[in-house]
Amino acid sequence: MSATRAPAVQARQLVKTYPGGVTALDGLDVTVESGTVFGLLGPNGAGKSTTVKILTTLARPDSGSAVVAGHDVLRHPDRVRRAIGVVAQNSGADPVATGRDNLRLQGRLYGVKGAALDRRVDELLERFALTDAARRPVKGYSGGMRRRLDVALGLVHRPQVLFLDEPTTGLDPEARGAMWDEIGRLAGEEGLTILLTTHYLEEADRLAERVAIVDRGRIVVTGAPEALKGELRGDAVHVRVRGELGDGGRALLQGALGGLPGVHEVVCEGRTVSVRAQDGAEAVPVLLGALERAGVAVVGATVARPSLDDVYLRYTGRRYAEAEAGGDGGAAGPLVLAGGAR
Repeated sequence: MSATRAPAVQARQLVKTYPGGVTALDGLDVTVESGTVFGLLGPNGAGKSTTVKILTTLARPDSGSAVVAGHDVLRHPDRVRRAIGVVAQNSGADPVATGRDNLRLQGRLYGVKGAALDRRVDELLERFALTDAARRPVKGYSGGMRRRLDVALGLVHRPQVLFLDEPTTGLDPEARGAMWDEIGRLAGEEGLTILLTTHYLEEADRLAERVAIVDRGRIVVTGAPEALKGELRGDAVHVRVRGELGDGGRALLQGALGGLPGVHEVVCEGRTVSVRAQDGAEAVPVLLGALERAGVAVVGATVARPSLDDVYLRYTGRRYAEAEAGGDGGAAGPLVLAGGAR
């Protein structure tokens, strides 16, 4: 019988409240298996960065426990720090020093010296396409170059677990794509455990083997992106209506849509009506006809295969963009019909 590897990261019932009564984490649980890329996905303010701060020993939870690389973050923070690499949202590089000097300083801080340090620095500069810029001050680097250097800094001491907190925020699409490629190579070639936080749906879908959706300080669902999307039957149909739906409009839609054949998991939020249907193309005219009979003016409709946005909608009852913007879907909250968000 083969031995079971312990998880690289395991947190239980993390609670963190900031001054003013702001609850950042509300009993968060997360498990990251060794050698995987795991994504914490959620809008800004969901609690992702607070989770990373606790797991990397930069903050203490009010209650709960966490083990990283086999070490308890509260009992043995020094051991955790030596076993992990951290790439924070804001660059930790010295802008006046060169790229090479930044890497050498980071290595010395972790006890890497002499020829071993020189080899590791050269290796990382080449890997992240920074060799030509190695002797230039970091303040002259582009945003993409700085972010590549940040990741290289987190890898100098060959950590067991690499934390990437919003690794591509602020990058242009080309630089973001290049960073995605590099993160994918890191996972495949070095066998690292990577925990990344992101508010980009596409980033989580592309990079993570498993994702945990964070909403208001709690994990609402965990799984492989394809498996989570596969749980949603049929197509996603999204209809944009002309005016905000009040209680009366919601009542009309409940009567109009509740019994439509082949239509299920109906969610009304703001000016958007979202449904799941066995066949989206066939459902659209039926759905539009029902809305017209209910006196609801339609602006447009789209049909798509399930996405992580639809997964988020199912488990939180609101659209991802609304959560990002801090919206609540209207004073009455989202209306969920016919077996909606669980």
